Amino acid sequence: MSRTIVVLEGDQTGQELLEEALRVLRQDVIRYPLEFRRYDLSLANRRATKNGVVLEAGRAIREYRVGLKAATITPEKAGDVGSPNAILREVMDAEIILRTGRRIPGVRPVGGIYAPISIVRMARDDAYGAREWREGVAGGLDEYAYRTEKISRWVCRAVAEFAFQHARQNGAKVFGGPKYTVSPVYEGMFKEEMDAAATRHPDVRYEPQLIDATLALLIATSGEALVIPTLNRDGDLLSDLVLQMFGSIAGSESMVISLNQEGVIDCVMAEAPHGTAPSLEGKNVANPMAMLLAAAGLLGYMKEKELKAASRAIYEATLEAVYDGVRTADLHGTATTDQFTDEVIRRVRAKLEVWSSLS
Repeated sequence: MSRTIVVLEGDQTGQELLEEALRVLRQDVIRYPLEFRRYDLSLANRRATKNGVVLEAGRAIREYRVGLKAATITPEKAGDVGSPNAILREVMDAEIILRTGRRIPGVRPVGGIYAPISIVRMARDDAYGAREWREGVAGGLDEYAYRTEKISRWVCRAVAEFAFQHARQNGAKVFGGPKYTVSPVYEGMFKEEMDAAATRHPDVRYEPQLIDATLALLIATSGEALVIPTLNRDGDLLSDLVLQMFGSIAGSESMVISLNQEGVIDCVMAEAPHGTAPSLEGKNVANPMAMLLAAAGLLGYMKEKELKAASRAIYEATLEAVYDGVRTADLHGTATTDQFTDEVIRRVRAKLEVWSSLS
């Protein structure tokens, strides 16, 4: 029996690190056969297909339910192909982006925080894709810029529901929220769905805060695991901040999730939260941690018990390698990219062998 993962190839170090993650997912490492359906999402191919390949990849994720994506280049010039991420999220019908800041062994976090902090962010709408325009004399002091944003009741509900599910699974508290006092109609809709989710999940601790208070209180809540549901723009900013508070953006995976009307996950795409790092391309020095954790996270959402065991083994092996001093240069180590992956592979094989003997 095998399982298909949709693989979305990317650019520069994004593609290099994807190949490292695929090495860890080989059958001789995780003891389970996987098939990889690959799509070339490099900038050159996106331009050549006018983003047709992105649409194909998104539809494949809907069909096979799981995807692993490399970092891709987003061209800055207007009228170019842009970022594939928004297209993929729309085709996947994804509502949620999940990123979890966690302590990296041996890496000093900011302010002594150590409990995990998960950001559950809207994957669509809000400030992204908003209609924008200007009025008045260009460059004049009476020129005005306008933007029309929207959020939907369904995306608000999906984000709130998933936040409470995730908090229950991880023994965490749902914390934070939007600035509904300033925006009772727009951001207030999201707060209504958070409150409704709290009623559906009375066993989950719930401490709503305005977004500015959430930022101010993050350091003060260092000893408690948190799940913070956010609007799209707030979550984009907050997730980068939280990951860096734990010492490195490389210490977390990014999960793009689609929830159905029954509150059940129906497809997932995993990726690293960082970009393509063109200055590191071809040098074998980039940190593969985030892509390895993305692979582990993806396996954790698959139903086969063998893949869930492999997920745990990859998570543990990656963090244990760092703890034992096997680190790339960004974490003040000397390991190359492939050396770090080799060490993770060695540890995953050992763990699965030991676990099989115990069972």
